[in-house]
Amino acid sequence: MSATNREATTPGLPAAEPQVIVRIETIPVIAPLARVYQGSFYRMTHRATVITRVHTAGGVVGEAYAGDEDKSLADIVRIVQDEIAPALIGQDLMAVERCWQLGVPATYDILRDRRLGLVALAGVDTAIWDAVGKVVGQPLWRLWGGYRREVEMIAIGGYYGRSLAEYADEVLEYRQMGLAGIKFKVGGVTPAEDAARVLAVREASPDAVIAIDANQGYSVPDALELCRRLDGVGIRWFEEPVGWQNDRRSLRDVRMRGGIPVCAGQSELSPSGCRDLMESAAIDICNFDASWSGGPTAWRRTAAIALSYDVAMGHHEEPQVASHLIASQPHGTYAECFHPDRDPFWWSLVANRPDLVDGSLTLSDAPGLGWQLDWDYVDAHRADV
Repeated sequence: MSATNREATTPGLPAAEPQVIVRIETIPVIAPLARVYQGSFYRMTHRATVITRVHTAGGVVGEAYAGDEDKSLADIVRIVQDEIAPALIGQDLMAVERCWQLGVPATYDILRDRRLGLVALAGVDTAIWDAVGKVVGQPLWRLWGGYRREVEMIAIGGYYGRSLAEYADEVLEYRQMGLAGIKFKVGGVTPAEDAARVLAVREASPDAVIAIDANQGYSVPDALELCRRLDGVGIRWFEEPVGWQNDRRSLRDVRMRGGIPVCAGQSELSPSGCRDLMESAAIDICNFDASWSGGPTAWRRTAAIALSYDVAMGHHEEPQVASHLIASQPHGTYAECFHPDRDPFWWSLVANRPDLVDGSLTLSDAPGLGWQLDWDYVDAHRADV
């Protein structure tokens, strides 16, 4: 489909008029990264996603992209087209909870990775919400709660393979880009080595927001050693500090003894999984990922639980939807993005991304998500699956 004959995505009919879902479109996209990005136990060479477009009989089109599953794009597209779309065609767009419930059986197949169904559902759920915002003429940050329209944004960085001077230059680059700070990778070397890397960043930018993320790379003793070495440095949170073997208990131990707020939740697949982290007193911040876990409908359920436990909410990357979710809630923290070399989609696929000012992104009054996609970019990176 060319950019010239694609349906308009402007607001459609008034909310009182029925909006029946007539078609769900999927467009897989993949782009190479400028270099290899390596965390404690993973490496990335490409960025991939699926753009989902929900079409209604009234002419409203909701569109969103979700997930980063470069080896599973074909599976996600098939799940949307073969399992979710048939259940939603003919349904009322405005019945969001019903649509989500009709789509969730795509996550029940025990013979495949459950997250594939969750990512597929997330794309559809996000596109439905975008369309709902267009129908009622409201941005999602306001429709979801409207607590603020500005959200601070930090960059995920500090990947291994660089010198201390390069890490210092990295945080300064983020600050010059208008970002509030950095979420820095740790957990891949010794606590002493990681502490030196973090301290180089703090020395370079005394006022930057610094969170650290071990991607489950440490034992409890090593995580606590890093906490001691970073005492007084002003670390905003310590994300996924420990392995999965007994993660709720271990997270609780680091939280109670380390002196740094603990963040986790991106590896959970449901609001109830996040609730168990909160009930175990394991976390201060829940960074549940809407794009990995069924969409904004699931994230908002998690946020309601978190408020009752006095736990703050974050969101694992995906700023195109996380910015609206975080801004909508009184206990929202930071939206996260990557450097343009690590996530070309946020910086190139979104054509009307607003500039960052003093560490914050200001969301517009455009209905729905409010993003205009660059269809020339999409067509240049469309994947053949």
